[in-house]
Amino acid sequence: MSMTGTKPIATNRKAYHDYFIEDKFEAGIELKGTEVKSLRAGLANLKDSYCTINDEEAFIVGLHISPYEQGNIHNVDPDRTRKLLLHKREIRSLIGKTQEKGLTLIPTKLYFRNRRVKLEFGLAKGKQLHDKRRSLADKDAKREIERGFRERQKGDA
Repeated sequence: MSMTGTKPIATNRKAYHDYFIEDKFEAGIELKGTEVKSLRAGLANLKDSYCTINDEEAFIVGLHISPYEQGNIHNVDPDRTRKLLLHKREIRSLIGKTQEKGLTLIPTKLYFRNRRVKLEFGLAKGKQLHDKRRSLADKDAKREIERGFRERQKGDA
C-alpha cells in the first residue's frame, strides 16, 4: 500500500517573518531509531533551526524531534545535528550561492512525501527591522481588504 501526496509535519512561519526567501529546495533527512514515529505523531519543531554545509555535506542544526514516548534506550538526542540527503551538484550549487551573495539556508517545512520525510529549506536573506514592519503592514492591509470584500458580499446576499 503506497501513500501518495504530502502530509505536513511542521512549518517554520518565523522564517518568512525574519527572512526574504529567494529560492526553495527539497532534501531528505537521515533519521535514526524512533525519530520517524515521533514525526508521524507531529513531535517536531523547526523554530530556531538552520542548515549548514561542511566538507560538501549538508546538515540541519537545531531541528528538535521529541523522543518517542513508547521508545526505549535507543532514543537519540532530540536536538542532534542531522545530515541532509542532497546530490553533490546541489550541494556545490548551494555553497556557491551562500558564499557569493551572503545568503543563508533556513528550513521552512517538514513533511512526508510518499512515506519519506522531506525538508523544504529556502535560500534566505535576513530582513532588517524596517523590512519586518513593512511586511506586517502589508499583511494587515491585505487582511483589511479581504474583510471588506467579505462584508460587502454579505451585504449583497
